[in-house]
Amino acid sequence: MARIDCQTMKELLKVYFIMGSTNCLKNPEMVMKEAIKGGISLFQYREKGAGCLGRQEKYLLAEQLQRLCRTSGIPFIVNDDIELACEIGADGIHIGQDDEPAEAVREKIGDKILGISAHSIVEANEAIRAGADYLGLGPIYPTSTKADAKAVQGMALIQELRESAITIPIVGIGGITPRNARAVVQAGADGVSVITSISQAEDIKEAAESLRRSVTI
Repeated sequence: MARIDCQTMKELLKVYFIMGSTNCLKNPEMVMKEAIKGGISLFQYREKGAGCLGRQEKYLLAEQLQRLCRTSGIPFIVNDDIELACEIGADGIHIGQDDEPAEAVREKIGDKILGISAHSIVEANEAIRAGADYLGLGPIYPTSTKADAKAVQGMALIQELRESAITIPIVGIGGITPRNARAVVQAGADGVSVITSISQAEDIKEAAESLRRSVTI
């Protein structure tokens, strides 16, 4: 299997949905089905925070959500948990700066998709050298979803990377809604990543559709 090409990765980042059981007000499978109908392009399973599932339940939900993604041709990414990603045959993994070194992760997952969070141009360049397929930059706007979220970045880092001729696919994350998503793409990101804007929306399908419309420039 060959590494994913840059243009394909850019397209997959358009509407990047992240979710775990703790992010849902409704049944996670139902949330996923509606999000898929609404046009999400990539999914990351992130089971963290107070009240998150134990190991066995986490695996079961991961497999259920992965089946829905596979049926719809949507890549299934796992946040941080390399053991889980490898065991269920996930399409890739996303790691942060405090997780296992990116070089070691790349070695373990082979040619699968590797996403890395970055908060500075130094971290971005290190991630690229380590074999990242895309960068997650943020938080772009204030967010309460992650208790350990870094300081708000705004569009500055996205713009800095693009002005430095860095062409790696970029997704913006943090506080993004259909109302502000277009500005993130206009700043140079290839797409937006959201959690509660979809997972806790009253109309999940419409929320995903609205985000897709917002990032289609």
